[in-house]
Amino acid sequence: MPATPALITQLTWRTLLLPLALVLFEFSTYIANDMILPGMLAVTHEFNAGPQWIPTSMTAYLVGGASLQWLLGPLSDRIGRRPVMLTGVMFFICMCLLTLLTRTIEQFIMLRVFQGIGMCFIGAVGYALVQESFDEKTAIKVTALMANVAMIAPLLGPLAGAIMIELAPWRMIFVLIAAVSFVSLIGLWFAMPKVLPVKADTPFTLTAVWQDYKKVFSNTHFLTGALAMGLCSVPLLTWIGISPVILIKDAGLSPIEFGYWQMPVFGALIIGNFTLAKLSNYLPVRRMIGLGLIPQLFGLGFCFISMIIAPSHCISLVIGISFYAFGCGLVNAGLFRLVLFSSNVSKGTVAAAFGMITMGVYSLGIEGIKAGHLLAGNRFFATALLIVGGIFVMSLKRFMDKHQRIEALKA
Repeated sequence: MPATPALITQLTWRTLLLPLALVLFEFSTYIANDMILPGMLAVTHEFNAGPQWIPTSMTAYLVGGASLQWLLGPLSDRIGRRPVMLTGVMFFICMCLLTLLTRTIEQFIMLRVFQGIGMCFIGAVGYALVQESFDEKTAIKVTALMANVAMIAPLLGPLAGAIMIELAPWRMIFVLIAAVSFVSLIGLWFAMPKVLPVKADTPFTLTAVWQDYKKVFSNTHFLTGALAMGLCSVPLLTWIGISPVILIKDAGLSPIEFGYWQMPVFGALIIGNFTLAKLSNYLPVRRMIGLGLIPQLFGLGFCFISMIIAPSHCISLVIGISFYAFGCGLVNAGLFRLVLFSSNVSKGTVAAAFGMITMGVYSLGIEGIKAGHLLAGNRFFATALLIVGGIFVMSLKRFMDKHQRIEALKA
């Protein structure tokens, strides 16, 4: 019978094989959102739809990313991470290829929901496996390195999408994504270990699943941390969703120029992740999270002041969001680890609950800020981001204070 492997404490090429295979699929799910951004005007034009559908495409994708996590986490706890993960990759490939058959904007948006389900497998299964396989410091490094590779998607995605739109119909973007996902499928097939499920002796019933989720959602410490993690990403994700409207439609940039102006944002995020990987050898997680707050708050404040003074100066938003993205790179991996282990329930279920909460926060945040931006423009956008940042800091402080008290009791 397969056995549970010991925790990995050192990174070698052999131990990195699984994270690299996972991140290739994560890259595919990310680029499925980012690469189509410069082509959304072509999509809405072909389907005779208005510009309001542009950010809705991203929201639909995120809704899909929250829809099945409740099932996949507990399921992978009981039958194993491997079969669930491999099925998810195959499903995502099929949904990308079905884009070739879309004929209306409603069909396209619905298919975006199904494509977004691919993210469920990363959040509820893939990252749970990583956190179970590595010790804390190593897991934070691996998560940060995976985030770096995954962030290549939003860094290169808009530019690559703009180039591809010039060379081929927009549907070919999804054919390319399906091809990359197929390579990931082959890698995962050979790299994912065949280990005993953590709850192999527990039947998969709605009652058993409900009891697990009841324990997770009754843990206010976990809920506060998951809320903070969701709010942390809202400003950056909202920028991804609304930036085509701000930069292409309002500012008049070409799709190629739009891609170039996304590079500082995601380049800063990658630098933040690399910095985190280095600092994790010397600083505790709490300290790294505190350092990340400095550029985050500065970036949101810069956006707010700039838009109050000159709301049409869109490049100021790029600068401010870039600072915020750097801070996210310092905060996200460590905070994710702390939130995931703030509950004693099996990690597939905890990761699924975490994903549902954060995806819900993302969707509400993007849609709310989008509606305000359509009515009130960039000033509302910057003000809303600053408010979200303030709520994030309050939630984070409450979570970290409770975490510190728990750690003190353990000592």
